[in-house]
Amino acid sequence: MRKVIGDNMMKALHEQAQLTSVVEVDVTKVMRLRAQAKDAFAQREGVKLSPMPFFVKAAVQALKAHPAVNARINDDGTITYFDVENVGIAVDAEKGLMTPVIKNAGDLNIAGIAKKTAELAGKVRSNKITPDEVSGATFTISNTGSRGALFDTIIVPPNQVAILGIGATVKRPVVIDHPELGETIAVRNMTYVALSYDHRLVDGADAARYLTAVKEILETGEFEVDLGL
Repeated sequence: MRKVIGDNMMKALHEQAQLTSVVEVDVTKVMRLRAQAKDAFAQREGVKLSPMPFFVKAAVQALKAHPAVNARINDDGTITYFDVENVGIAVDAEKGLMTPVIKNAGDLNIAGIAKKTAELAGKVRSNKITPDEVSGATFTISNTGSRGALFDTIIVPPNQVAILGIGATVKRPVVIDHPELGETIAVRNMTYVALSYDHRLVDGADAARYLTAVKEILETGEFEVDLGL
């Protein structure tokens, strides 16, 4: 397993022009919505509501508007732009990192993403995952913050041009523009979101536009319909 992971990582680094861009996201509204909905959600859907489905939902929504990030550079130099969002989710398992794929993630709501993520992660950790369930990703998301990292320069997998890293969410004081108080300091839930990308296809401006779209979706936090609120 370690040899396969290592070979894939070296292949990706040797064949791609990789670099990373990072934005800071205020996820206070997302965290409040999650706290408000999690008990009823778990009872209704049968899975816990973690923050991860919100990030996946925002990522796939942004992919629809930024196709250069959801693509592959083929061996003959041609480019394939995918019309579906098959999202690989990095899972830390006992035998090493594996990336099961949520097929057609762009068609799923928060509940659908949460249930599919739990199902695939469970199969990885119980060694029941099938080859089909770890293939076909067009884009990957890694929750690097699950072990406390603020952000990482994650490696783009082979046959993709970008991967999104979600850092740890931390509470800290930030300057906000309050409608009544003007600029003031408040305690907010903050997260760094990093996009590593292949510069052969994705320019810095493309990465910035994609990250800005993800940031706006998360900060707006319009997930009430998905959560049944």
